[in-house]
Amino acid sequence: MLFNLFSPLADEAIVFNLFRYLTFRTGGAVVTALLVSFVFGPSVIRWLKSKQRNGQPIRPEGPERHLIEKQGTPTMGGFLILLGLGIGTLLWADLRNSYVWAALLVTLGFGAVGFTDDYLKVVRTSHRGLPGKLKLALEIAIALAAVSWVVATMRSPLDTSLAVPFLKDALVNFGWFFVPMAALIVVGASNAVNLTDGLDGLAIGPVMIAAATFALIAYLVGNAVFSNYLQIHAVPGAGELAVFCGALVGAGLGFLWFNAPPAMVFMGDTGSLSMGGALGIVSVITKHELVLAVVGGLFVLETVSVIVQVASFKLTGRRVFRMAPLHHHFEQKGWAEPTIVIRFWIIAVILALFGLATLKLR
Repeated sequence: MLFNLFSPLADEAIVFNLFRYLTFRTGGAVVTALLVSFVFGPSVIRWLKSKQRNGQPIRPEGPERHLIEKQGTPTMGGFLILLGLGIGTLLWADLRNSYVWAALLVTLGFGAVGFTDDYLKVVRTSHRGLPGKLKLALEIAIALAAVSWVVATMRSPLDTSLAVPFLKDALVNFGWFFVPMAALIVVGASNAVNLTDGLDGLAIGPVMIAAATFALIAYLVGNAVFSNYLQIHAVPGAGELAVFCGALVGAGLGFLWFNAPPAMVFMGDTGSLSMGGALGIVSVITKHELVLAVVGGLFVLETVSVIVQVASFKLTGRRVFRMAPLHHHFEQKGWAEPTIVIRFWIIAVILALFGLATLKLR
């Protein structure tokens, strides 16, 4: 909004020229989202506690200590992330940019699905919320709508093609099949983050690392000079997603202030589904879908651990891990919660660096 209001005035007063700089507006989005979280966080948490006397229902099949240590902690804290992200993006992004609105559609849409799921869990005092098939159907519908919008906006041949890392100018055109494939990437990213969200601060750290990485990627692919130098596919207009990703980083930092061990609030599906969906749609728009699997490799590992555990138990009756997802396996081995969280963050940083390396290795 500030860009649309003040950038036309740059010729009259040089101070307004700042709003034309994407880096300045990205920094503004980070700070705004962070301040929104700090200002509204205590009030939101008090309100959630007043409405959730028993807090988030704890799954009985999870680690036993969770039933004692995490009982009574309110959920739906993802609303605070969405609040900071939404205000930061709307305030600093170019609101004429279709990619920004597509990213917001996925993020807020998935957030609404997660909020409904969390609400039903709290009301029923059960870990069962929306039926799994219904939740998945809603996610797919939102993702299909957003991806279709992106494809209609983007120029050919990028619109229906998948870029291959490490190979310059390499595109695999999937035609009409690209829309459902990209939608599955968005839904998969959303649920991968959801599976990772099981310890205080565990999911939000890697999400911020991935968001910061994709803020840089969005800036580079949206800049004709840098994209040509790096020999990556230029996506005109995608640079505005740097503002969106910056707002996600700021909102995540603000949430982490309240989610640091011991957590005052859990993000719930409201936060995990929306943030995963946000990363997924940004990867589709910037044509770095495969790089997301590297940058978000921690989420992939958590998801694979669940798939392997379920498949092994059904086929052989034996479990590969002591408990899935992977972070619970290390809990059962006796690792302290902060140890798991910090080490997983370190892994996320290393994977993000590998992801960024794909920009130059062509």
